[in-house]
Amino acid sequence: MNELNRRIEKYWDDRSESLGQIRSRELHGKNFSAWEKLFSELIPEKDLLILDIGTGAGFFPVILSTLGHRVVGIDMSSQMLIEAEKNLASFRCRAELQQMNAHHLSFPDQSFDLVVSRNLTWTLPDVPEAYREWKRVLKIGGRLMNFDSNYGNLKFSTEDQKIAKSTVDECNSIKDELEISSRIRPDWDSKFLSEIG
Repeated sequence: MNELNRRIEKYWDDRSESLGQIRSRELHGKNFSAWEKLFSELIPEKDLLILDIGTGAGFFPVILSTLGHRVVGIDMSSQMLIEAEKNLASFRCRAELQQMNAHHLSFPDQSFDLVVSRNLTWTLPDVPEAYREWKRVLKIGGRLMNFDSNYGNLKFSTEDQKIAKSTVDECNSIKDELEISSRIRPDWDSKFLSEIG
């Protein structure tokens, strides 16, 4: 694992407890029903095998398993997976959780009906490599749903994040090193994903 990956993993390990609490509040609030409604409309099928990449504190696995899907959640942060377990237990939901890098998935080709991700792509050192991997594990006719933002040209502040200045500084420093931060999104993502089919 290179130094940048180590920094990214440490950053999310350090933020895991507070983000776990934020996701728990989201799951117990109106965000749950909003996401549940959206996924119900976007995924009319039942019992799909879904991979949640960068699962964090388990937000999508809770919602998707509630809707009757089988979910595998992966994250590079072992501490985030602990928070995901807590949220799944709180909702009496089940999902398989594994520590794994989004760029190097240990699943066979064409394993999943659907790949989902939320607030992850902007944090990845090599988004093209990650997108190729995500496509590899999708079944023929499978779908990718990537919910992300164009954070590249933003500078986060302690007011935005309500976290320590040193943590915000590290986030900005990491973000500024990532190639994806220089891309115009989602235009770049759409073009690249079309190119790889």
